[in-house]
Amino acid sequence: MTHTYRELVLGGVLIAPIVTYAAMALLMFLLLRPLLHIVGFSRFFSNPSLAELSLYVAIFGLLGLFF
Repeated sequence: MTHTYRELVLGGVLIAPIVTYAAMALLMFLLLRPLLHIVGFSRFFSNPSLAELSLYVAIFGLLGLFF
């Protein structure tokens, strides 16, 4: 069974689903970031920027896996 991909159409231009997933992951991460700041997410890691990037990649991977 093949998976049918739903492309986003903007002005007659087809946008690949992976671009949509990347934008959705970025939006979800930006909404999650203030909560992470309140919880003290950066205190648990020696390199907080790398931990945030890893969290973004995990969200992006989950969106690609489930949609």
